[in-house]
Amino acid sequence: MTVYGYARVSTAGQSLNEQKETLKKSGATVIISEKYTGTTTSRPQFDKIVNLIQSNDTLIVTKLDRFARNTREALNLIDALLKNQIIIKVLNLGTIDNTPMGRMIVRTLLSVAEMERDMIIERTKSGKIFAKQHNPNYKEGRPKRKKDSRNTAIFEYSQTHTVKATAETFNISPRTVQYVKNLFN
Repeated sequence: MTVYGYARVSTAGQSLNEQKETLKKSGATVIISEKYTGTTTSRPQFDKIVNLIQSNDTLIVTKLDRFARNTREALNLIDALLKNQIIIKVLNLGTIDNTPMGRMIVRTLLSVAEMERDMIIERTKSGKIFAKQHNPNYKEGRPKRKKDSRNTAIFEYSQTHTVKATAETFNISPRTVQYVKNLFN
């Protein structure tokens, strides 16, 4: 009986450390993590757990929304795991069991989480519309990177060091290092 822990954050800039530590303290002996947005169906490390996990194993996540991008996907996944006699522990909720009450609680909570995410998306869209109407200088997306002193330092450092070493030195993601290098090339 293996106890798996799954940690996920949505962006490369977020840290997995807190989730991993919490999973470890909760008894996870194998912790698999990834940095993938919850809106994508492709989560290679989560798929890895689903393929590894066996009957009577346990899967621990810190929150229910780590499972899937929407209610339907989460319910299908949870149902499949429960049918295979996998124990599911959601640390901010409890153990999900294969009973009518357990399934009803999961459906309700996932619906609320999906509604909350949809409301955030709506507010973001409304905010963009308002900004476009009231700010003539509004530009959607990230501001363009500039060849400022910080980016120049990152670029120069990256010329004699690996991308990983540069990222660690400047406390940025390896992807950001690549963006900066492309800015100067």
